[in-house]
Amino acid sequence: MTRVLAYRFSAFGDVAMTVPVFRELLEQNENLEIIMVTRKNFKDLFQDLPQVIFKGVNLEDYKGIRGMNRLSKELLKEFKFDYIADLHDVIRSKMLDAFFANRNFKIFKINKGKEEKEQLTDIWNLEKRQLKSTFERYADVFRGIGFNVQLSNQYIQTSAKKEGIGFAPFAQHKGKMLPLEKSFEIAKILAKKHKIYFFGGGKEEKEILQNWCNQLPNTENIAGKLSLKEELEIIKSLNVMISMDSANMHLASLVGTRCVSIWGATHPFAGFLGYGQSYEDAVQVKDLTCRPCSTFGDKECFRGDYACLHEFDIQWLINKI
Repeated sequence: MTRVLAYRFSAFGDVAMTVPVFRELLEQNENLEIIMVTRKNFKDLFQDLPQVIFKGVNLEDYKGIRGMNRLSKELLKEFKFDYIADLHDVIRSKMLDAFFANRNFKIFKINKGKEEKEQLTDIWNLEKRQLKSTFERYADVFRGIGFNVQLSNQYIQTSAKKEGIGFAPFAQHKGKMLPLEKSFEIAKILAKKHKIYFFGGGKEEKEILQNWCNQLPNTENIAGKLSLKEELEIIKSLNVMISMDSANMHLASLVGTRCVSIWGATHPFAGFLGYGQSYEDAVQVKDLTCRPCSTFGDKECFRGDYACLHEFDIQWLINKI
């Protein structure tokens, strides 16, 4: 049995994207176990992967070089492993890489395609093309170690009864989120024929969604009321999930639910479309040559008007549903 110590600490959606890769990698390599080191509250993402040993950490306990050194020593003491898979390649993980390299471990790290993504998001570059998916980039790390894996790019099929629509109108960055008045209008129209479940997190988001529920019949606000495991069960039972380019799109993939996704400053070309989700279900303003201007939606709009979101026609999404 070969054991690989893998780590990816954030963001939630990026960690969720490791799950379908792990599932197919482990199905195709029965002699492999993965020790996954990430944030404690991500545990339920890996609940159905018996060959994954989950190690949850609170990163506030491991700040700076000394903190990462202490984490490396704790991991060495708790586990035996053969290789290191750095699925993050940020300052924090680079420090861990260095500590393990000093102990003669071979380090395999993700190639994020930084230069390709910079070219893709150059607003003056009119030659946009599809880049390698993040799923393939994760798989490449394990291929580098020597494991064969062929990704199916199909999300799992379930026999769960499907009904209702999930709607996650929020995103971490402004460049990925529809104006709330547009999202409210979408919910208002869909609620006439469908039961709508609202997803979100944080005090402000919960208050906004509860206000919507108070105004709209046939809606339910589950933001902040359920554990991650319970949320996944709800998403599993939905006919369809509506999500920005955000973690909820990836959660839908994990439980076999089709997702209609909304893209503003970002674009599926950067490689973050949900696993098994259809490019045809990615709804976006297509005639803006400045798109995408950001890989993660965290850049200020150079035009200043976020036309990619404010010019979004909600009827496109209604028609898709």
